[in-house]
Amino acid sequence: MFLMQSTIVSSYNEKIRPVLDAVENLRRLNVAKEGIQLPTIVVVGDQSSGKSSVLKSLAGISLPRGQGICTRVPLIMRLQNHSLPKPVLLLEFNNKIIQTDEENVSDAINNATDELAGDGKGISNHPLTLIVKKDGVPDLTMVDLPGITRVPVHGQPENIYDQIKDIIMEYITPDESIILNVLSASVDFTTCESIRMSQSVDKRGLRTLAVVTKSDKNPEGLLEKVMADDVNIGLGYVCVRNRIGDESYEEARKEESRLFDSHPQLSKIDKSIVGVHVLAQKLVQVQAMIISKTLPDIVKKINEKLTFNLNELEKLPVNLTSVADAMTAFMHITGLSKESLKKVLIRGEFDEYPEDKEMHCTARLVEMLDSFSKDLNNCEESDVTKNFLVEEIKILEEAKWIGLPNFMPRAAFLTLLQRKVKGIAKLPIGFVDNVWEYLGKVVISILTHHAENYYQLQSSSRRAGLNLIAKLKECSIKHVMVAVEMEQQTDYTCNAEFIVEYNSLISQQVAFVAAVLDTVNKKSQVKLAGVGMIDVGHLRQYPDVLNQAFDLKVRMIAYWKIVKKRLIDTIALHLMLSISNFVNKDLEKEIVHDLLSPVGGGIERLLDESPSISGKRERLSRSVKVLKESKDTVGNIMDKIASYGDS
Repeated sequence: MFLMQSTIVSSYNEKIRPVLDAVENLRRLNVAKEGIQLPTIVVVGDQSSGKSSVLKSLAGISLPRGQGICTRVPLIMRLQNHSLPKPVLLLEFNNKIIQTDEENVSDAINNATDELAGDGKGISNHPLTLIVKKDGVPDLTMVDLPGITRVPVHGQPENIYDQIKDIIMEYITPDESIILNVLSASVDFTTCESIRMSQSVDKRGLRTLAVVTKSDKNPEGLLEKVMADDVNIGLGYVCVRNRIGDESYEEARKEESRLFDSHPQLSKIDKSIVGVHVLAQKLVQVQAMIISKTLPDIVKKINEKLTFNLNELEKLPVNLTSVADAMTAFMHITGLSKESLKKVLIRGEFDEYPEDKEMHCTARLVEMLDSFSKDLNNCEESDVTKNFLVEEIKILEEAKWIGLPNFMPRAAFLTLLQRKVKGIAKLPIGFVDNVWEYLGKVVISILTHHAENYYQLQSSSRRAGLNLIAKLKECSIKHVMVAVEMEQQTDYTCNAEFIVEYNSLISQQVAFVAAVLDTVNKKSQVKLAGVGMIDVGHLRQYPDVLNQAFDLKVRMIAYWKIVKKRLIDTIALHLMLSISNFVNKDLEKEIVHDLLSPVGGGIERLLDESPSISGKRERLSRSVKVLKESKDTVGNIMDKIASYGDS
């Protein structure tokens, strides 16, 4: 073995190993799933760059070799310096621990890889951990990733490059990762795919260290390449000689030392950046640096995430264990729902939904009512100037009867009224339909929100709300149809505005008829106060019926205003009563009825926690357990670090 019993091993290993053990425990706890990144030395390199040789030299053991991709899964190598008579090698994967030895470790890794990634040539992102406890190795934890290849060989998927790139980028992107970029001395560093990937996440190279392999085979210009640093390797270069043939590791290190001491070109390279022992030293130093830099932040993130998850757990509803609990929860939730509905539907309060204007219901209902009123006033039946008196004249012609002249036949008025009411009949029906459609969305939103933690009650509330809204909509439509039918059947009002309006208009009758029949001036338009300018040219051919038609018209103008207001008022009052009954009486009764029906399954169904809540509770509980263990782990190591400072 190379001389690792130096100050590097004795000083760093003694203090860094407990820290590495702590970080490894965090890795085993899979704390990364909690969004907490761990400091990691990530080994990347193009295929055949000499990655495996470097790792073998550091670990002093054999690793799988062969054509194509040898590393098909992330291999976490945990090196531990131990003064043991025999090395101890352990493989951890799929919740299994398998012990092996130096002679069989390569086969054991291959078998484990086949189990994780299949026995073909595909790759997998499921990691495999190799623990090497051996005398003289540096205390290091590294992640070896599949070598980068662009061209798939037989048995590899066509997108092998993309799969490898995705795995590499996942590991090297976090700021906590140190990138160990393995480069072959035989290539132009600027063309290496591994360099391109590392530069994409570490442009200035502040967390990238390069190891140059095959220095003995390609010594020409190597000094210039590492000194020029065209690819921004911020943590520096280390040039090494790979072990050749059956050399022992000690023989290989001796040959490496002789090479860099005596080779005409390689001897010019500064001794501070050559040799596996220097690489080990740098890696230990870099590892200590990144851990000391990130550990306080890791502690902070663990505490923050633990506090957050504990708070989230507390926010979850208490598990219901008895019918009494279920009944209490039901009463509480229905009470909250009713209060919210009273606020938004009756009292016009929207403190629960300050930014959501759709939930400002009284304002929206007024807008809808105003829009309905405008539609009613602007419809064709409310246009009093169009074809002025034409319809009235036609109706009077058809309503003639034997009797005294100038008597207003009531049948004419009713016929005209019925036509107008029939013409607007769809407007109020469409209005109440839209109102209940809108109210349904509001109601379901509120019920769903308050019962979100109890999916059985949420289902019953939703069904009950929809059923009740449908019933109320049907009731409102029937009410509107009755109101419309009443307006068609008879003409009645005790509203004094009718007489006032009628008298105002009928007082203009003589002047209006005279202006129409004026054969001298022959005006095309005549102004009627309260109505506007009227086209009158078409009326001169009906001199005998003009007075009756005018009387009929102004009666209808005055009465139609009453009809429209009466429809608007009665529908508005009906809706407000329906909404009040819905909130105060009907809804709770409907929910209870649904809950106790065979579909609802009874109050006991509330004891069944919703899958989303139970899943969230399970995830949070599992996360809290992991984070508590992680907190204990880092807490213990922080205490040890503090004791180092005191000693």
